[in-house]
Amino acid sequence: MLRINDQITIADWEMTESFIRASGPGGQNVNKVSTAVELRFEAERSPNLPDPVKRRLKRLAGQRWTKEGTVVIFVQETRSQARNREIARERLAELIGRATVAPKKRRPTRPTKGSVERRLKAKKARGEVKRLRGETGE
Repeated sequence: MLRINDQITIADWEMTESFIRASGPGGQNVNKVSTAVELRFEAERSPNLPDPVKRRLKRLAGQRWTKEGTVVIFVQETRSQARNREIARERLAELIGRATVAPKKRRPTRPTKGSVERRLKAKKARGEVKRLRGETGE
């Protein structure tokens, strides 16, 4: 069971973990022990995620989102399988946590009267410089 917040918890059956041999440092241990973790979360079929959260999660996950609607997280940071498993679960929880936050609606604002006046004054001054440049024949 993975707890995201008060409303959302992910059941163990929604996640599948597979362990693979990791690359990198580790000596002979690398060739013998499967320490890397591939965590798959069936986000599209999850009954615990509301639809708006699923849409935001798909956008946030990017390449980690498969065609089947699965979020894939691959971790091979440490030499410990247990620690890699924890890191993968933490990353999934953090990703889903970010997806639960609805973005603020943008409210278009109008420029202030002062800023409009300053812009027009600057344009007039620039135009005057160009006009004077033409009169002298340079």
